[in-house]
Amino acid sequence: MESISRAFGHHQDSALASPQTAKADLVSLENIQYTQTRTVALSREFLRRQRVIAGYNPCAFVDAYKILRTRVLHKMREHGWNTLAITSPSAGCGKSLTAINLALSIALEVHQSALLADANLRDPAVHRYLGIDPTVGFADHLIDNVPLSKILINPKGISRFVVLPGKRPVFNSSELIASPKMAHLVQELKHRYASRFIIFDLPHLGTADALSFMTHVDAAVLVVEEGKTTQQELSRAIAVLEGTPLVGLVLNKAENDAVG
Repeated sequence: MESISRAFGHHQDSALASPQTAKADLVSLENIQYTQTRTVALSREFLRRQRVIAGYNPCAFVDAYKILRTRVLHKMREHGWNTLAITSPSAGCGKSLTAINLALSIALEVHQSALLADANLRDPAVHRYLGIDPTVGFADHLIDNVPLSKILINPKGISRFVVLPGKRPVFNSSELIASPKMAHLVQELKHRYASRFIIFDLPHLGTADALSFMTHVDAAVLVVEEGKTTQQELSRAIAVLEGTPLVGLVLNKAENDAVG
């Protein structure tokens, strides 16, 4: 597998550094320089239309994700976790948008970086929300060994945010998620940098893909939709996630988006 450090840009691996160099690493996050990762400009107006927080000035909508970020990071740091799945009880609850906005909110914190991986291999959507047109995607790495440096994208102006987008849908996604290559990739991402959080946008919990992927992550955030998700669906989703710590619950599409 290609060197993850080359793909993500240059900064000292704080997980292996002394306290002094680890501190320097936190400062260097301000000025990450990507030598191989593709940098693309995003349209602020397009992001706003898609309800992506990078398209907004400070407002209650942005603050809601800051609250979610604070609660999630507190729980993750308390346990030394850095891999997080975003999922929902059923389709259409807004989990992909939640994954994007949570990852962006984390990356906008002064001493934190975030990688957002579109692990919905059957129906990747992250690139559509961001207005990105990737040439290759997550599945191309797993199937055709395309180097990560040719897939990863850094949105211009958000130096601590990197996207591992999807591209083509694949129909043997369950096999790919359960493969040793996927397990190796997640572990490599997990242990490479202590200062980076990895957010995985997963399919909903009605799929075998989501259930299989839970074995790869430390914790999960569950996104439900007001007026659509029933109490029975919520109870079933929580039961399905037994064994995976639930560090956040997002009530989406409410008059005032709520987090808990």
